[in-house]
Amino acid sequence: MLEIEDVSHVYGNGTRALDGVSLSIPRGMFGLLGPNGAGKSTLMRAIATLHTPTSGRIRFGSVDVLAEPERVRPLLGYLPQDFGVYPRVSAADMLDHLAVLKGIAQRGERKQTVEALLQQVNLWDVRNKALAGFSGGMRQRFGIAQALIGRPELIIVDEPTAGLDPEERNRFLNLLAEIGENVVVILSTHIVEDVSDLCPRMAVLAEGRIKLEGAPLELIDDLRGRIWRKVVPRDELDALQAAHQVLSTRLYAGRTVVHVLADTAPDDGFEAITGGLEDVYFSTLKRVRAAA
Repeated sequence: MLEIEDVSHVYGNGTRALDGVSLSIPRGMFGLLGPNGAGKSTLMRAIATLHTPTSGRIRFGSVDVLAEPERVRPLLGYLPQDFGVYPRVSAADMLDHLAVLKGIAQRGERKQTVEALLQQVNLWDVRNKALAGFSGGMRQRFGIAQALIGRPELIIVDEPTAGLDPEERNRFLNLLAEIGENVVVILSTHIVEDVSDLCPRMAVLAEGRIKLEGAPLELIDDLRGRIWRKVVPRDELDALQAAHQVLSTRLYAGRTVVHVLADTAPDDGFEAITGGLEDVYFSTLKRVRAAA
């Protein structure tokens, strides 16, 4: 269990990135949703012992993460939003180098570890290819491989599917789901579908604070009977947004599909629908911005 207690962080320029964040994260996949600038990466870096927050506590099991970072690092796997590699080095050689840094000193053990990881992330056939020639999806799968060195008990992945094509995204999410069965995996993202596909529990972080927490299916059920849909011409959209709480709009066959949050049917032409996690997320952000 990862316990985050009242964590706040203020940068040197006065920006408050986190403001009293508290979460209990059990084994399995946990989704942290939030818009860009919400503080997600700041929180992930604090958990990963890359910086110390201004205040608060973080514990992983019996380990005080902030007071004893050297104890949690062997238990940790981290795939940051942007990570660098030596571009001319092969995937196998780079993993071998990282395994040395992770403390796997014996050559035979490293060889076995590297081969197993390359097989697990489906990069065995390109193990001798330079990393500079990897596609975005291959690069992310390599990132997961390096995060899995040493069989970590806590894995953090920050915006892992941004920029991936649909096929690579599905392959990557399937890999995460497999990994997340036995360890704590935190998936930090602004992509709602990633969380709805993978995570039995989640939270929404906005403006440095936790605004919503729970099981996605239960949060969706809380909006039952309050989500309405209508297809409208684009020239009617401004009037709808002025009159109703519009959660989202999207184009479909040249017309605009509108989702509205309301206790009763807004007007003629709206149909009640079963909302999704995207409606939960957008309604939360609407509430946050209205209160600002």
